[in-house]
Amino acid sequence: MDEVSFETVDPRDPDAHVARRRYLSEVSVYLVHGTVSSDAVDDVDDFIEPRGGFVLGRRGGVVVGCGGVRPLDAEVGEIKRMWIEAGSRGRGLGARLLRSLEDLARDRQYERIRLDTNRALVQAIHLYETHGYRQISRYNDNPDATHFYEKWLTDAPPD
Repeated sequence: MDEVSFETVDPRDPDAHVARRRYLSEVSVYLVHGTVSSDAVDDVDDFIEPRGGFVLGRRGGVVVGCGGVRPLDAEVGEIKRMWIEAGSRGRGLGARLLRSLEDLARDRQYERIRLDTNRALVQAIHLYETHGYRQISRYNDNPDATHFYEKWLTDAPPD
């Protein structure tokens, strides 16, 4: 099996579009409120540099994962659209993608990174908690999100 590489790409790249479509198709199963429409696949303005970014994971030129970082404010970024295809899970790719997104957030000068998820995504919750994310209060109005997380990207949070 070829090695998977993670690289930052323009979120308007055709492969990024396909990855987001696959992500949205898969995650829509868990969305009770149906807040993610098919139009969301083209909603990429927040992922454009200099404050945002989008990462693709590829194996032999085939997209197997994606994720984006977008600004919440000057110090806080947010991870969105994080996804590894089902056939590639269980091989540590989620952890590698998460590190790539955190590195991207550091490059964009964010002190903290946040994300939201749904209780049905048990493996994702485990991934975040084992990689230093701590549960926080709701920070957005996403009705399908049940869990909210934050991680400091600097050495330590201020006292």
